Amino acid sequence: MKTLSRIRVFSFAKFQAVLMALAGLLAGTLYSFGGLIIDALVSFGLITSEETPGLSYGTVLAFGAIIGMPIIFAVFGFLAGIVEAVLYNIFARWFGGLKIDFDYKD
Repeated sequence: MKTLSRIRVFSFAKFQAVLMALAGLLAGTLYSFGGLIIDALVSFGLITSEETPGLSYGTVLAFGAIIGMPIIFAVFGFLAGIVEAVLYNIFARWFGGLKIDFDYKD
């Protein structure tokens, strides 16, 4: 059993940024295609909505979420990773860190 007593701040922040960018890609994709489906249904007259005119430039701009959301998520993930690693390093001094079991197989 080994003890994780310290986390390298920027290493963890980069890891967190990548995870959050993937989450942002998923969220952006769901947002874009969800909006496309609603706008298409309004355009075809299958549902009515006062909030969306149907397929328009807004639909095209919504697909910008596929690019924008991963970037925004990654930035906030990086910042959160910095805060989390710093807090872990502070509290690990007081409480001794996490106990981790490694299984070494050759």
